[in-house]
Amino acid sequence: MKTNTPVVPKKLILPFVLVTSLFALWGFANAVTDPMVQAFKKVLELSNSQAAWVQMAFYGGYFCMALPAALFVRKYSYKTGVIVGLSLYAVGALLFYPAATTEMFWFFCLGLYVLTFGLAFLETTANPYILAMGDQKTATQRLNLAQAFNPVGLIAGLLVAKFFVLDLLKSDDVENFSILPEAQKILIKTSDLMVIRNPYVILGLVVLAILILIAVNKMPQAKSEGGLPNLKETFADLFKNKKYCLGVLSLVLYMGAQIGSWTYIYQYAESKGIASNVAANYQFAAFILFTLGRVLGTYLLRFMSAGRMLAWFSALGGLLTLGVIMLEGTVGLYCLVGVSFFLSAMFPTIYGIALEGLREEEAKIGAAGLVMAIVGGALLPQFQGMIIDVGGVAVNDTTILGVSEMNFSFILPALCFVTVAVYGIWVARKAIR
Repeated sequence: MKTNTPVVPKKLILPFVLVTSLFALWGFANAVTDPMVQAFKKVLELSNSQAAWVQMAFYGGYFCMALPAALFVRKYSYKTGVIVGLSLYAVGALLFYPAATTEMFWFFCLGLYVLTFGLAFLETTANPYILAMGDQKTATQRLNLAQAFNPVGLIAGLLVAKFFVLDLLKSDDVENFSILPEAQKILIKTSDLMVIRNPYVILGLVVLAILILIAVNKMPQAKSEGGLPNLKETFADLFKNKKYCLGVLSLVLYMGAQIGSWTYIYQYAESKGIASNVAANYQFAAFILFTLGRVLGTYLLRFMSAGRMLAWFSALGGLLTLGVIMLEGTVGLYCLVGVSFFLSAMFPTIYGIALEGLREEEAKIGAAGLVMAIVGGALLPQFQGMIIDVGGVAVNDTTILGVSEMNFSFILPALCFVTVAVYGIWVARKAIR
C-alpha cells in the first residue's frame, strides 16, 4: 500500500546520513574477509573446513558480543556504543600486524574475532536507531534505504581483496604449491601473509580516523530518558512474540545462505577451473546485483507488504540455488552470481518485520538477538565446507547423487531459502488477517 509519509523526516537527515555511513563500513569488513577463506586455504595449505574457521571467527564474534553490546547501549547511549564499536573494530584489524609476524592462523582468527566484537556493537546500535528515525509505517523501508549503502562497502572491500590481495598472492600463481621445496614454500608463505596483513592494518587506521570524526560530532538521542524497564520482563515479552522469534530463526538461515553463497563462490569457480583472482570478478558482479536488488526492494516496499516481498525474494533465490546444484560449467556459476540479487533485500526486511511494533527498549534487546543470529554465517558455511571435504580437500574429487560435492553442498543454502520463504508467507497472511 502506497504511503505519503516521509521515509526520513527532514530534521533527522543528518543523523540518518552519519549512522548510514556505518553500514558501508561493516560491509567493507564482510567483503574483504570472504576471499580470505580461499587465501588462507592456499597459503597455509588448509582443508576447506579448516579454512572455514575464518568465517567461524568472524561471525562467531557477532554472536558473542551482540547481547553485551545491546545491554551497554541500553544503559548508555547510541553514540557511546558506536565509539566502542569503532574502537574494537580498529583493534581487531590492527592485530593482523602481529598475526602476520607470528604466521599463526589462530592469531589471524583472533583479530577477526575482536574486529567483529566492534561490528556487533555497530550493528546492534545502527539498525534499531535507523528504525526509530521516523514513522513506524516507513521503518522497514527506511532500514532498506540505509542498508542500500551496505553494498557500497561490499564492493569497495571486494575490490581491495582482489587487487591488493588475490592478485598479489604468489602461492596462487605457483602450480602444485604443496610440493615445492620447504625453503621456497616458507618464503612464499611469509610474503603472502604480509599481503593479507596490509589491507587490514590500513583499514584499522581508517576506522580510527572515522572514530575521531564521529566523536567530535553531536548526535541526537544520546540516552534513553526515564527509568529502564525490567530486563527479565523484556526478555519474557520477546520470547512470547512469535513473529520476533521466527524472525531470529529466519535470520540465522538467511545469513547461512548469504555467507555460503559468497564464501564458496571461489571454491565453486575453482571446481570449474577458474583461478581465485578471476573468481573475484564473479563476486564483484554478484555485489552489483546485490546493490540493485536492495534498491529495487526498497522501492517495492512502497507497494507491497514486507512479508510478501520476502517470500518472493526467498523463493526465487531458492530456485537459482537449485540451478547452482544441478547445472554444470559456468551456467551454474552464473546462477550463483544471480542468487545475490534476491539475497539483497532479505536481511533488512526480516530485521524490520521482527522488530515491528516493539517498544524502543524492547527493540534494543531484540536487536541483539537478531545480530546474534548472524552466527548462521559461521555455522552453515562450516557444515558446507564439511560436505565439500567429503571426498578429500579438493573441491571436485567425488560426486553426491550424481553431482560434484561442490555443487551438492549448496543444498544447505537452498533449504535456508525455502524456510525463509515460508516465514514470509506466514507474515503476509497474518498481516491480511
